[in-house]
Amino acid sequence: MMARSPLARGFAAFAIAAAIGGCAYLTEKQGELIFRPTKDTWWGYQNANLRYEERWISVGANGDRLHAFWAPAEDPAAPVLLYLHGARWNLTGSVTRIERWRKLGFHVLAIDYRGFGKSTEISPSEQLAYEDAQAAWDHLAKTQPARPRFIVGHSLGGAIAAELAVRRPDASGLVLEATFTSIRDMVEHTAWRLLPVGLILTQEFDTLSKLSKLRLPLLIVHGTRDAIVPYEMGERLYAAAPGPKRFIKVEGGSHHNLSAVANDQYRAALRDFFGLAPRVLEVSVPR
Repeated sequence: MMARSPLARGFAAFAIAAAIGGCAYLTEKQGELIFRPTKDTWWGYQNANLRYEERWISVGANGDRLHAFWAPAEDPAAPVLLYLHGARWNLTGSVTRIERWRKLGFHVLAIDYRGFGKSTEISPSEQLAYEDAQAAWDHLAKTQPARPRFIVGHSLGGAIAAELAVRRPDASGLVLEATFTSIRDMVEHTAWRLLPVGLILTQEFDTLSKLSKLRLPLLIVHGTRDAIVPYEMGERLYAAAPGPKRFIKVEGGSHHNLSAVANDQYRAALRDFFGLAPRVLEVSVPR
């Protein structure tokens, strides 16, 4: 039986509460149950001794701000990527993956969506997250205009990254790690599919429908032992994209350790698919 992911469990609670409390619950709480934002600092970040530059990015018309990490590569002429993390943990919970991308030879800008970490405290939502990603991309375009710029999204961040890539086809490439096809499909892969979630769902995060509109190179990475997002979702996303595209099947890979387990495949894809010359991956932070 498929494991019940934290995301699906959150939607189960949401469906029950919505049925009891009525539609007023929808707008206020649905985003919180998808994102499950936290402001706590992950213990691994404290122990990793990483010293990233903090940046602040303005977003929206109300003076909201995004908290960001800027992790520069050793090569000043390196390409740049925008890293979009998944649900639950804030930036501090993604530093292992951020650091692996940096050591692959990228300058990395990683953001916390509004509602996470030090970013403006507000109930997160699908549309707000899309705005946040676009604001971060515009920041990169302004501050790093003369170098290749890539978009990388992990899990829920992959759904946000796909939307950004459709909106901003000036990106040099898109990488989706352990990304789902849609929130609706995530619920359908659990025992909670018997609840009327589809009737109350307003935030779809429909990654699958976006990929047919993609007009830039796409790399999809998924682990065969992903206990949160089923591996077959990665295959469905790949099938939906028009290309150019590449798929990395990570044998034994989990939801969280793809760039550590498949470092050789990552380097090969960056070299052969994206035409980059990445440095040898040096994993010096926990998986």
